[in-house]
Amino acid sequence: METRRRKRFIAGAVCPKCQSADTMMLYMEHGVEKVECVHCGHHQSQAEQQVESAATGDIIGVFRPD
Repeated sequence: METRRRKRFIAGAVCPKCQSADTMMLYMEHGVEKVECVHCGHHQSQAEQQVESAATGDIIGVFRPD
């Protein structure tokens, strides 16, 4: 049986591969934050530790879907 992932779309996000706007969805899988384009299938992933180390003075906060 497949576990259902909670997916959230990122408003205004543009896919770096196909340049489509509002097609990027964010979800967590095995403790890893993943982003996927529903238009072309392009995906990126980032472990929690990488998210924390990427935060700089220009970032207000890191979105954590629960």
